[in-house]
Amino acid sequence: MPPRHTPTGTQGLPGAIAAGSFTAEAAPPLPLVQASGLVLDTRDRVLVLTRTNSPSLGVHRELPGTLITHVESPGQGLARALEKDLGVDSHRLGRLLAVDCDLWNAPSLAFIVHLYLVGPLGEDEVAALTVAEGVTASWQAPEVATGMLPEPEAARVRAALTAFHTGAIAHLVTGRVQPGSPAGLPSDLRARLEQDRALDAASHRAMRPKVLADAEVLFTDSARGALLVRPAHREDGRFRLPGGGIDSDLGEGPREAARRRVRAELGLDLPLGRLLAVDWENLTPFPTRTRYVFHGGTLSEHDLARIRLSAGWRMAAPDELPSLVAEPVRRRIEACLTAVHQHTGPLELRCGTAWL
Repeated sequence: MPPRHTPTGTQGLPGAIAAGSFTAEAAPPLPLVQASGLVLDTRDRVLVLTRTNSPSLGVHRELPGTLITHVESPGQGLARALEKDLGVDSHRLGRLLAVDCDLWNAPSLAFIVHLYLVGPLGEDEVAALTVAEGVTASWQAPEVATGMLPEPEAARVRAALTAFHTGAIAHLVTGRVQPGSPAGLPSDLRARLEQDRALDAASHRAMRPKVLADAEVLFTDSARGALLVRPAHREDGRFRLPGGGIDSDLGEGPREAARRRVRAELGLDLPLGRLLAVDWENLTPFPTRTRYVFHGGTLSEHDLARIRLSAGWRMAAPDELPSLVAEPVRRRIEACLTAVHQHTGPLELRCGTAWL
């Protein structure tokens, strides 16, 4: 069991400690703190370690991890252990995915488990992994990995994967996702809790599915082409319409976001025209994304000459779209071009296709 550390400061500590009455003998039993890593590769596989060098455990499968025995955060401890035990660069440690209070051995012992995202690791990083003698590493599909791992660790992984996809954090107790957890609560249980009105308002908000919102602008030219931009962060070289995320947390609406993004991306500050379409994209297991597409008007040669975009842009004829953009984007642009030329809309789209 790790040694207890006597606090050196009192600011923000509980009453007994802050009052100076803390002693190791009088202190209640403290839970151990453990940090684990959900290590993913670029094929969305999970790293599972199989340990055969422990006589007491026999063959035991687990995620990479460590007990926190130093004065450090769980993330710092895990980064240190990953570098030491697996040769994984500490900078590959990602965000917190889940926190579990593991009472499996209660009342004698409890663990507070912090589960972090690690990676996704590229092929070179996967090939460079090292493990100790008596430990083997394997990469498994998520459903296989959870079938191999013991409970409650398997339940933690399931919840953490949901948190990874949805951009949230899961809250568990011994592997059981708690009501109000932002991630990991099964949809049938969520529906039952809502029907029974068993949730306070804060918990209800936290566990409801989230929808991301974007605003885009369709600019055309005299030849009825569409202006496309190529983001620097895209590795596939695909183009898209100018635009991006709506800062709804700051009170921004779709139209304001579209104009802001055009200023930032193209260096143009132009009044926007009418709403052409709202496109609802189901991206399970990732959050659904709603896109508002506005007409930016027909750009003149003077307007085109004013564009400032280091990552690249181009005017694309309709027949060039299949080779330049992803399929849902192509459908959305084509639908919006039709709305412009036929003076129809706004359109209700689902993944770029008209919703009837």
